[in-house]
Amino acid sequence: MRKTLFSLITLASLLSADGGCVLVQSNDMNVTWKAYKTFAKLGVGGQFTGVSYTANKKEGKNFKSLLVGSKVSIDVSKIDTKNKGRDKTLVENFFGKLKGKTIDGVVVDIKADEKVNGKSVYHGSIDVNITMNGQMMQIPMRYNYKNEIFTAKGTIDLFDFSANDALKSINKSCFALHKGKTWNDVSIEFSTSIKATLCDTKIK
Repeated sequence: MRKTLFSLITLASLLSADGGCVLVQSNDMNVTWKAYKTFAKLGVGGQFTGVSYTANKKEGKNFKSLLVGSKVSIDVSKIDTKNKGRDKTLVENFFGKLKGKTIDGVVVDIKADEKVNGKSVYHGSIDVNITMNGQMMQIPMRYNYKNEIFTAKGTIDLFDFSANDALKSINKSCFALHKGKTWNDVSIEFSTSIKATLCDTKIK
């Protein structure tokens, strides 16, 4: 009994110590989006299948040291919407109308939300510099960490990236299906696996 109690105290000390927590990330990055059509704003989701991710660090003590500086490069010709005909249309009539063959992102800042009852939380804000169609914009996103998956969600405005012509092109190509309306705001999501050792990662 005494041995068990000692082990629990030791573990608690490690968890609270500055150097106790170790986060290790994979080199995989999943990138999805949801665009919207018709005046009812129906969502159409898709995934980029040609994603190259360069982690700032493989291992760190917190999300900021681990992720700030990490880069992602997305091949816009490789997508999956679960509909091959739609994939072809999007690549030819939207992504193919953009300048460059990739969309690039760099994580520039991460801030956790306020502590709750003095305890850390595992959600907050993350800023990502996204370059698309020759334009760079800093996009604020919300992150959440649960079950060793780090997820960031945000919204981009195609007009901010001067993608007006590409938007007109896809709207014209899909005019009947979209009932004459293709929205300029697009929801985006990044997710990656991060293993946690000696960290209290329970969502508060």
